[in-house]
Amino acid sequence: AMLPVLAAAWSLPAAAFLAALLLLRAPAWRSDGRGVVSDLFHQLIRYGKTRLPGWSLNYLVPKSWFTHFYVVSVVWNGSLLYWLFRAEFLGESLPSWIQDMHRALGRDSQSEDMGKYSEYFSALLVLLLLWLHSCRRLAECLWTSVFSSGFIHIVQYYYGLGFYIAVGSTMLCQVPTNVRNGKELSVQIRWYHIVGITMYIWASLHQHRCLVILAKLRKNKSGKVVRLGYDVPFGDWFESVSCPHYFAELLIYVSMAIMLGFQNVTWWCVVMCVLFNQALAAVLSHEFYLKNFHSYPKHRKAFIPHV
Repeated sequence: AMLPVLAAAWSLPAAAFLAALLLLRAPAWRSDGRGVVSDLFHQLIRYGKTRLPGWSLNYLVPKSWFTHFYVVSVVWNGSLLYWLFRAEFLGESLPSWIQDMHRALGRDSQSEDMGKYSEYFSALLVLLLLWLHSCRRLAECLWTSVFSSGFIHIVQYYYGLGFYIAVGSTMLCQVPTNVRNGKELSVQIRWYHIVGITMYIWASLHQHRCLVILAKLRKNKSGKVVRLGYDVPFGDWFESVSCPHYFAELLIYVSMAIMLGFQNVTWWCVVMCVLFNQALAAVLSHEFYLKNFHSYPKHRKAFIPHV
């Protein structure tokens, strides 16, 4: 399934993150202080421990505001899940504003090729797991993670808010507005649903473990926060990469693409956006570790094991 407008919309930020990643490797752009354009570039892509001082310091917000992303996602995507659930199990039509959004994006509600039962169930399943992912991340932000005193640029902040609104809306637009199902769920379950859910659980567990490891670096044995600085993490996927929680995030979105039967081009554009965004953040963090910890394990990669 592909909606050209949505696919193009997700391709733009994906291309921007890829361009930023490539520019970061270019010698002329590797450090700030080379002019206003170079300084702005670094201010926009860096955050937290990798932030550089510059003229845009007035446009920074606390790194702890990451929590807002998941508050918005839980509320927004929870609402979308509610409407899709009622359409699936109670036979109700989706709200008129959702139907208007479908039409604006070129979705024909009468299209038969998009009315397959398995695709409708896949969309419901992915939206449910996206909401559960947001609930878990919100809980981790509130009760597990220990945020440093770092900052993020206001552009990154608004991008994060928009991302979680757009990603749920994208998923909802993958189904027609007037499908009436009525089949048993067991009939709709496909092998790729099982594979996708298994991968989702596996990646989510490792992401949580890695976030716990990072939080423990700032706590004593009794669980009290005693420092806000940075240290070298060890254990779980940290033995292979510097940012395994970013890698797990990518795997979670790949698992959703699998649950959509591998063939949803629009969602693969979402995956590409997540890939380049997380890769950029991972490379910056990896460089920070190498620069500030001389005994940092040399075998660790930045983002993807062995790559």
